[in-house]
Amino acid sequence: MDRYEGFHEFVRARQQSLMRTAYLLTGNPHLAEDLLQTVLIRVASHWAKLAKGGNPEAYARKALVNQTLSWRRRRRVELPGAELPERAEAGQSHDEVTVRRMALRQALAQLTPKQRAVIVLRFYEDRSEHETAQLMGVSVGTVKSQTHYALSKLRALTPEEVYR
Repeated sequence: MDRYEGFHEFVRARQQSLMRTAYLLTGNPHLAEDLLQTVLIRVASHWAKLAKGGNPEAYARKALVNQTLSWRRRRRVELPGAELPERAEAGQSHDEVTVRRMALRQALAQLTPKQRAVIVLRFYEDRSEHETAQLMGVSVGTVKSQTHYALSKLRALTPEEVYR
Protein backbone atom coordinates (compact mmCIF):
# COMPACT_ATOMS: atom_id res chain seq x y z
CA MET A 1 0.00 0.00 0.00
CA ASP A 2 1.31 3.42 -0.98
CA ARG A 3 1.90 5.72 1.98
CA TYR A 4 0.40 8.63 0.02
CA GLU A 5 -2.59 6.80 -1.42
CA GLY A 6 -5.39 9.30 -1.81
CA PHE A 7 -3.19 12.35 -1.19
CA HIS A 8 -3.02 13.37 -4.85
CA GLU A 9 -6.81 13.11 -5.15
CA PHE A 10 -7.21 15.22 -2.00
CA VAL A 11 -4.92 17.91 -3.42
CA ARG A 12 -6.71 17.92 -6.78
CA ALA A 13 -10.12 18.18 -5.11
CA ARG A 14 -9.30 20.80 -2.45
CA GLN A 15 -6.39 22.81 -3.88
CA GLN A 16 -8.47 25.68 -5.27
CA SER A 17 -10.45 26.13 -2.08
CA LEU A 18 -7.34 25.95 0.10
CA MET A 19 -5.53 28.39 -2.21
CA ARG A 20 -8.37 30.93 -1.89
CA THR A 21 -8.16 30.69 1.88
CA ALA A 22 -4.37 31.05 1.80
CA TYR A 23 -4.70 34.11 -0.43
CA LEU A 24 -7.26 35.73 1.83
CA LEU A 25 -5.08 35.07 4.87
CA THR A 26 -1.95 36.55 3.28
CA GLY A 27 -3.33 39.01 0.73
CA ASN A 28 -0.45 38.16 -1.58
CA PRO A 29 -0.59 35.50 -4.33
CA HIS A 30 3.08 34.55 -3.97
CA LEU A 31 2.92 34.23 -0.19
CA ALA A 32 -0.32 32.27 -0.56
CA GLU A 33 1.40 29.77 -2.87
CA ASP A 34 4.29 29.42 -0.42
CA LEU A 35 1.86 29.02 2.46
CA LEU A 36 -0.16 26.34 0.69
CA GLN A 37 2.96 24.43 -0.36
CA THR A 38 4.29 24.51 3.20
CA VAL A 39 0.98 23.24 4.54
CA LEU A 40 0.62 20.53 1.89
CA ILE A 41 4.08 19.23 2.81
CA ARG A 42 2.90 18.99 6.42
CA VAL A 43 -0.34 17.27 5.34
CA ALA A 44 1.66 14.80 3.22
CA SER A 45 3.95 13.96 6.13
CA HIS A 46 0.91 13.06 8.26
CA TRP A 47 -1.13 11.59 5.41
CA ALA A 48 -1.22 7.99 6.63
CA LYS A 49 -2.80 9.04 9.93
CA LEU A 50 -5.09 11.65 8.34
CA ALA A 51 -6.33 9.25 5.66
CA LYS A 52 -7.19 6.56 8.20
CA GLY A 53 -9.37 8.45 10.60
CA GLY A 54 -8.52 12.12 10.53
CA ASN A 55 -10.01 15.02 8.66
CA PRO A 56 -7.33 16.14 6.16
CA GLU A 57 -9.19 19.27 5.06
CA ALA A 58 -9.75 20.50 8.61
CA TYR A 59 -6.10 19.77 9.40
CA ALA A 60 -4.99 21.69 6.30
CA ARG A 61 -7.17 24.71 7.09
CA LYS A 62 -5.97 24.83 10.68
CA ALA A 63 -2.39 24.54 9.45
CA LEU A 64 -2.96 27.45 7.03
CA VAL A 65 -4.10 29.69 9.86
CA ASN A 66 -1.35 28.56 12.24
CA GLN A 67 1.39 28.90 9.65
CA THR A 68 0.22 32.41 8.71
CA LEU A 69 0.29 33.48 12.35
CA SER A 70 3.68 31.81 12.83
CA TRP A 71 5.21 33.56 9.81
CA ARG A 72 3.96 36.89 11.02
CA ARG A 73 5.42 36.35 14.51
CA ARG A 74 8.78 35.00 13.39
CA ARG A 75 9.67 37.07 10.38
CA ARG A 76 7.41 40.05 10.76
CA VAL A 77 6.23 39.37 7.22
CA GLU A 78 4.00 42.14 6.04
CA LEU A 79 0.77 40.63 4.83
CA PRO A 80 -0.87 43.17 2.52
CA GLY A 81 -4.63 43.54 2.13
CA ALA A 82 -6.56 41.07 0.05
CA GLU A 83 -7.58 41.88 -3.48
CA LEU A 84 -11.31 42.11 -3.69
CA PRO A 85 -13.08 41.31 -6.93
CA GLU A 86 -13.98 44.24 -9.10
CA ARG A 87 -17.70 44.13 -9.62
CA ALA A 88 -19.93 47.08 -10.25
CA GLU A 89 -23.34 46.84 -8.64
CA ALA A 90 -26.39 48.31 -10.30
CA GLY A 91 -26.23 52.10 -10.24
CA GLN A 92 -22.52 52.27 -9.39
CA SER A 93 -19.70 53.34 -11.62
CA HIS A 94 -16.50 51.39 -11.97
CA ASP A 95 -14.68 54.20 -10.12
CA GLU A 96 -16.97 53.94 -7.07
CA VAL A 97 -16.43 50.20 -6.83
CA THR A 98 -12.67 50.64 -7.18
CA VAL A 99 -12.56 53.26 -4.42
CA ARG A 100 -14.61 51.00 -2.12
CA ARG A 101 -12.38 48.03 -2.87
CA MET A 102 -9.22 50.03 -2.19
CA ALA A 103 -10.56 51.38 1.10
CA LEU A 104 -11.50 47.90 2.29
CA ARG A 105 -8.18 46.45 1.15
CA GLN A 106 -6.26 49.07 3.11
CA ALA A 107 -8.39 48.44 6.18
CA LEU A 108 -7.90 44.65 5.95
CA ALA A 109 -4.14 45.17 5.76
CA GLN A 110 -4.25 46.92 9.14
CA LEU A 111 -5.87 44.01 10.96
CA THR A 112 -3.73 41.71 13.05
CA PRO A 113 -3.16 38.26 11.54
CA LYS A 114 -5.50 36.69 14.10
CA GLN A 115 -8.25 39.23 13.35
CA ARG A 116 -7.81 38.70 9.62
CA ALA A 117 -7.97 34.92 10.09
CA VAL A 118 -11.22 35.26 12.07
CA ILE A 119 -12.76 37.48 9.36
CA VAL A 120 -11.73 35.04 6.59
CA LEU A 121 -13.00 31.97 8.42
CA ARG A 122 -16.23 33.50 9.75
CA PHE A 123 -17.36 35.59 6.79
CA TYR A 124 -15.61 34.30 3.68
CA GLU A 125 -15.75 30.60 4.53
CA ASP A 126 -19.00 31.03 6.49
CA ARG A 127 -17.75 28.99 9.43
CA SER A 128 -19.51 28.96 12.79
CA GLU A 129 -17.83 30.42 15.86
CA HIS A 130 -17.21 26.88 17.13
CA GLU A 131 -15.63 25.72 13.83
CA THR A 132 -13.49 28.85 13.67
CA ALA A 133 -12.31 28.30 17.24
CA GLN A 134 -11.35 24.71 16.45
CA LEU A 135 -9.48 25.69 13.27
CA MET A 136 -7.59 28.45 15.05
CA GLY A 137 -6.98 26.47 18.23
CA VAL A 138 -8.57 29.13 20.43
CA SER A 139 -11.70 29.42 22.54
CA VAL A 140 -15.09 30.50 21.19
CA GLY A 141 -14.79 33.60 23.38
CA THR A 142 -11.55 34.53 21.62
CA VAL A 143 -13.27 34.15 18.24
CA LYS A 144 -16.10 36.42 19.41
CA SER A 145 -13.78 39.07 20.79
CA GLN A 146 -11.45 39.01 17.77
CA THR A 147 -14.45 39.27 15.44
CA HIS A 148 -15.75 42.24 17.44
CA TYR A 149 -12.38 44.03 17.39
CA ALA A 150 -11.79 43.28 13.71
CA LEU A 151 -15.22 44.53 12.61
CA SER A 152 -14.89 47.63 14.81
CA LYS A 153 -11.52 48.37 13.27
CA LEU A 154 -12.83 47.84 9.74
CA ARG A 155 -15.77 50.16 10.42
CA ALA A 156 -13.50 52.84 11.84
CA LEU A 157 -11.04 52.63 8.93
CA THR A 158 -13.47 52.55 6.03
CA PRO A 159 -16.17 54.90 4.86
CA GLU A 160 -19.77 53.83 5.43
CA GLU A 161 -20.31 53.37 1.71
CA VAL A 162 -18.13 50.23 1.78
CA TYR A 163 -20.84 48.34 3.67
CA ARG A 164 -23.71 49.08 1.30
